[in-house]
Amino acid sequence: MEYRRMGKTEELVSPLGFGMMRPPLVTGDQGSPIFGAGQIDEKASADMLRRAIDMGINYVDTAYNYQNGGSEILTGNALLGGYREKVFIATKSPVFLYTGEGDFDRFLEEQLKRLHTDYIDFYLLHGLSADTWKNLALKYGAPEKLLAAKKAGKVRHIGFSFHDSFDAFREIVDYWDEWEFCQIQLNYIDENSQAGVKGLKYAAERDLGVAIMEPLRGGYLVNVPDNVKSEIAASGKTPVELALDYLWDMPEVSVVLSGMGSISQAEENIGYAEKARPGMFTDRDRQAVKGAVRQFATFDNIPCTGCNYCSVCPQGIGISTHFSAYNEYQTHKDLERGKKYYKYTVPLFGAYATECVKCGACESICPQHINITELLPKVVEMFAE
Repeated sequence: MEYRRMGKTEELVSPLGFGMMRPPLVTGDQGSPIFGAGQIDEKASADMLRRAIDMGINYVDTAYNYQNGGSEILTGNALLGGYREKVFIATKSPVFLYTGEGDFDRFLEEQLKRLHTDYIDFYLLHGLSADTWKNLALKYGAPEKLLAAKKAGKVRHIGFSFHDSFDAFREIVDYWDEWEFCQIQLNYIDENSQAGVKGLKYAAERDLGVAIMEPLRGGYLVNVPDNVKSEIAASGKTPVELALDYLWDMPEVSVVLSGMGSISQAEENIGYAEKARPGMFTDRDRQAVKGAVRQFATFDNIPCTGCNYCSVCPQGIGISTHFSAYNEYQTHKDLERGKKYYKYTVPLFGAYATECVKCGACESICPQHINITELLPKVVEMFAE
C-alpha cells in the first residue's frame, strides 16, 4: 500500500481511512433524542477495525456525535491492546453544540476519556459552514482553543471538516496559517458541489492535507441502477472501485474515508487501496464516470447521504428513511416497491413525517442543505394509501 503525505503535517497516512460513523448494528439506527441510538455490534465492529489495521489502515475517523457518542467509545475500546499505537485517531469538536466559552475544552476532555488516549492525532472543528464558522466557532474562540490544545499536547494536528460553498471554504482556509488539514465531501457526482474539486486544489496549494468524506455518497454510488451499472461496466471495475479510484487518481487527496460494514467489505476496499496511485485513471475510467454522471442526472433524487444529523428532530421523525424511500422509487420507478419500503422501514427508525411541525431544527444542521420541511410532505403524498 502506497501511503500518502498528509500535507504540512508530514504524516504518512493510508490512502483508505476507516470511517466510524456507521458501525455494524444489532438493532436500530443512528438514533435520535427520542428513539435513541441503535445498539452497536461491538464485537463485529472491533474485529473489523482491527482486521483493517492489520492490513495496513492507519487512519481512523470518528466524531463526538456519531451514534450519540457510541462511535468514540467503540473506537477507544477497539484500539486497546496495542492498536492505538498503530493508528492516527481523527475526531471532531462538535461546534454545532457550543453554547458557551468552556464547551471546547469540556468536549475535548470527554473525548480523550472515551478514546482512552492522552492525545488526538487529528482534531477538527466539525461540519463548518459560513453560519457555524461565524456564529459559533469564532464567537467562542474555537480556532485559538484548538491551537492551545495543540500546544498543550492534547492535539497533534488541527483542522476542520466542511459543508458549504467554495467561497465559505476559502474564507475559513484563509483565516490563518495554523490549519494543517481539512475534510471535505467529494465524489464524482459532487465534484462541483460544496468545496468541490476547486476547494481540494485550493487547500492543497496551501499544503493542507485533505481527507475525503462521502466518497460513495452514503452508498448511493454502490447499488446503482442498471443504466448506470452498464456505463461503469465499460471500465472493467465495480461501482465502488471506480468511485474510489476517481479520488485516488488526484495527487491532492491524502486519505479517502469509508464507513465499512463488514470484514469482507473492508478487505475488498483495502484491496482497491493497495493499487491506489495518483494518475491511475485511464481514458476508459474517465468515460465511464462521464457516462455514470449523465445517467444519474436523469433521476429526480433527493441528495441525502443518510448521515442522520437530522436525528435532532424533536418529533423523532425518521427523515433520512423517508428520503431513502423516495429515492428508491425514483431510481427503480417501482411505486409499490417504494410504498413497501416506506411502510415497513420508516417506523423502524422514527416517526412518520405527518408528525412534522416545521420547526426547522433538521434544516439548521443538514450538511447537504436540503429543504427538508418542503420535501417531507412530497414524500408523504407520494406514498399515501
